[in-house]
Order: sequence, then structure tokens, then C-alpha cells
Amino acid sequence: MEPSPGEIDPERVARAAAAVRAARALVITAGAGMGVDSGLPDFRGDAGFWKAYPLYERLGLSFVDAADPIHFVRDPSFGWGFYGHRLELYRRTVPHAGFQVLRRWVARFGLDVFVVTSNVDGQFQRAGFGEESIEEIHGSIHHLQCASGCSARIWRQEGNVEVDPATMRATSLPHCPRCGGLARPNILMFNDWGWIADRSREQRRRREAFLVSCRALPLVVVELGAGTAIPSIRRFSEQLGSRSGTTVVRINPREPEIGGGHLSLVCGALAGLAALDAALV
Repeated sequence: MEPSPGEIDPERVARAAAAVRAARALVITAGAGMGVDSGLPDFRGDAGFWKAYPLYERLGLSFVDAADPIHFVRDPSFGWGFYGHRLELYRRTVPHAGFQVLRRWVARFGLDVFVVTSNVDGQFQRAGFGEESIEEIHGSIHHLQCASGCSARIWRQEGNVEVDPATMRATSLPHCPRCGGLARPNILMFNDWGWIADRSREQRRRREAFLVSCRALPLVVVELGAGTAIPSIRRFSEQLGSRSGTTVVRINPREPEIGGGHLSLVCGALAGLAALDAALV
């Protein structure tokens, strides 16, 4: 019998729970959908972006337009208006309960764990996952670099960026401590040739070492809210799924499809994690 609309398939939940029980290592892969249950926007299409930022709809700007590094050259107060607002939003957001579900599994089952995320929000660190076990493939809004590239230095964003909500323009701008020029977020934006990827490359090196260390262990990949518009996370999950002894559990309410004998739960991240957690009791 097929589950009714809104019901998570109990047979798939049971199989996914069995995969978690059998695993000795866990890779968590996460896209924008992971933050939705914490109240964060996922910017799905122009409509989703404009719902979060109605001023940009009036200006006729999409997420791709707003997230273009050219603004830090041509109009820094506009560029930092968007990213300064997001920085404050992410700082005040409390990670939803699903993050703690994952941490409980790690402790309960003695799992080696690594997180790979396309999100720049720092929510996994805030939820208590170790910095040494996280790869942020698009960088982090909580770190800065020089906008002019005076050096390869990347530093923590400690200060605030004041933004006028009526105009979405920053009234204060971060500066590079080395040259005194403008700083920008250490994030891979659209059409971005200036992103300094050293921090993310070091994270990737640690991720590769992790995968080597657990190559003989049963592995479960729990993918959360990763869509097809920018499919980096989905492709990585599927790449891991080709390894012997690996099961991928894709949790996605809109794009759940996955082959290769892997599993999908048609629901949001928190609902899927809660259902799995209940099955593991």
C-alpha cells in the first residue's frame, strides 16, 4: 500500500533505520533544504528569493543578480546590504532539532562522522559539530577575504554589518586588516573569479582523509534538502553511494529520486530525521 499524501513511507523508514544501525561511519550531506526547518529561506527560484527579499523583486533582481561579486567593486553598500542582512539572519537562527538527532546517532552508535554542505550559514558548527569534521564547499559567510585580493588571507567575521532594511544597503563596511581596503565574504558567488578557496580546500583535504580512513567500514550517507538546481551535493552523495558497503538516504520533499538501490524519504529534513529517530528507539 502506498503511503497517503504527507505520510512518510514506513517501510523505507525501517530500511533507512537499519542502514544507520549497521553503519560504522556517517557522512551528512546537506543543501539549502536543511535550513528551512530552522526558518531560513532556501531561495528556490525567483519566487522563493523574492518572498524573503521583496525589495529585490521591486528592483527586478534575482538571487543570481544579488549574489554577484561585481557589487563589491561597483557598489559595495549594495553588495554588503544583501550579505550583511544574511549574516545577521544566520547569527540569530537556532538550528532545528534535527541537528541534535544526528549528533545523538553519532554518540549512540559510535559513528565516525563528516559533514559536507553547500550552505554558508555555519549552522552545523553552531549545532555542535566539530569544525575539523565539516566541509563547506561554497565557503562561509562567517569568514572574510580582501575584495581586491591583496593577499590570500581568510579571517573570521567578528564585527557587525549594519543594514538599512528600507533600502537594503549597508551603512558600515568591513575592511581588510592588511591593506585597509574593502573586505568581502569568503563565499563562492555566481561568476566569481576572486573567491579564495584555501579554507575550503583544506576542509576537502580533511574530508578525503576521512573517507580513506573509513573505506573498509559500512557507511551511511544521509542527504538533507539538496536540490538539482545546483547539484553538487546530490552528485557527491551519489558518488559515495557507488562505494561498496554504502547506503544513501536522500531526504527531500520535492526531488527525492535516487537509484542504485538507495533510499529516499519524501519529506523535509526535520520530519525525515524525526521519523528515522523514532524507528531507531
